[in-house]
Amino acid sequence: MNAAADSQQRLPTDITVHNQSKVLEIAFSDGAHFRIPFELMRVYSPSAEVKGHGPGQEVLQTGKRHVDIVGLEAVGNYAVQPTFSDGHDTGIFGWDYLYVLGSKQDELWQDYEKRLGEAGVQRDDPMPEPSAKSCGSH
Repeated sequence: MNAAADSQQRLPTDITVHNQSKVLEIAFSDGAHFRIPFELMRVYSPSAEVKGHGPGQEVLQTGKRHVDIVGLEAVGNYAVQPTFSDGHDTGIFGWDYLYVLGSKQDELWQDYEKRLGEAGVQRDDPMPEPSAKSCGSH
């Protein structure tokens, strides 16, 4: 099966924002059903602010355990764009990306914990203030 055919079977059939439990519940046409924590979505946002503009430019997100989704807009027929309570609103989450977040949650959490440890920070630490170094000047 090729990726295009695979993606055709992964269209969402239901999306629910659960603010109290802080999860995005999403069901797909292939029968998959996920409950994706807002925090996981926020720390793995596909935005340039989080991913950077190339390898090695990722920005490790901290202090996002209690983030809420305060808005969720459809982007065409291929994605949603959440607005998080910390003001982040530039990540566009395509159906395939949400499927990956849902299906690989355990691996993604482990990777996140590993990166936190390597950086010597805790999950609930506040985000550091941007510095001149992070803007590309040396």
